[in-house]
Amino acid sequence: MRVLITGGAGFIGSHMAEQLLARGDEVIVLDDLSTGSMSNIEHLVDRPGFMYRIGSALDSPLVVELVDRADCTVHLAAAVGVRLIVERPVHTIETNVKATEVVLDAAARKGRRTLIASTSEVYGKGTKMPFAEDDDLNLGATTRSRWAYACSKALDEWLALAYHAEKRVPVIIARLFNTVGPRQVGRYGMVLPNFARQALTGEPITVYGTGEQARCFGHVNDSVQALLHLLDSPDTVGQVFNVGSEREISIRGLAEMVKERAGSASEIVLVPYAEAYGAGFEDMPRRVPDVEKLARVTGFRYETTLEQIVDDVLEDQRTRRSGEAQ
Repeated sequence: MRVLITGGAGFIGSHMAEQLLARGDEVIVLDDLSTGSMSNIEHLVDRPGFMYRIGSALDSPLVVELVDRADCTVHLAAAVGVRLIVERPVHTIETNVKATEVVLDAAARKGRRTLIASTSEVYGKGTKMPFAEDDDLNLGATTRSRWAYACSKALDEWLALAYHAEKRVPVIIARLFNTVGPRQVGRYGMVLPNFARQALTGEPITVYGTGEQARCFGHVNDSVQALLHLLDSPDTVGQVFNVGSEREISIRGLAEMVKERAGSASEIVLVPYAEAYGAGFEDMPRRVPDVEKLARVTGFRYETTLEQIVDDVLEDQRTRRSGEAQ
């Protein structure tokens, strides 16, 4: 199978490219390197069956060309990270909605199977736990730029399902919960690589808000395996699936785990949201997925422990620091 990955030089996309090549598939990566990096895929460049193009998923002629050359598409290209979303809401909305429309339009021309990566953010301010795929969505006010990302990704889902219903495009939607692991950077607010870097350098580990907000962190290798199961299964088309780990931990608890496993003397410091992101920022107290549908349809569940995830991210940060010192 030849698979096109938009955003393929990013954190998740590069791991997916790696795993596809390992199982014998061919890979085409499209990335504009706005948040992705060549360093994520440079070890793949000379591998048989791998090719990449530097360009945007907003470039319709280019996307049409690459979709035509592939058997299926995994659309990962999107605005990522809380800080980027808050600081650049126009970029967030345009990147997410327009790029998805371009990809779906290209897929419709040849009926190409397409997996759209969505996000747990679409559940917004919902309080019913765990979140199930058919639950109502509860987004915040339009005056809060925090919700622009969630709204744009929800629109991506509706657009994909509309293309499936009206134009018979075989689409699959994966709502990714917090995915972490090697190659993830903290530049745009990703919490675990930031905690790991701070713990290893002896800086204060900065926890935003009260630290009581809870998330479920899954290893990127598990996330990629889940996406591949969805892509390969004949029973996933036209459906939405939660993709994530079920193990819940508070952000303060995560900071404490990172500190302990790093053997760090760093102090854990609480930073008010207003200081981190500006006045009016809203966050969700919990975000826990119901993954029974994923398990039932594909037979897949996340396996990597949170302790192993933290160790992997710490090791990745040590490697980065060693490279910077050379």
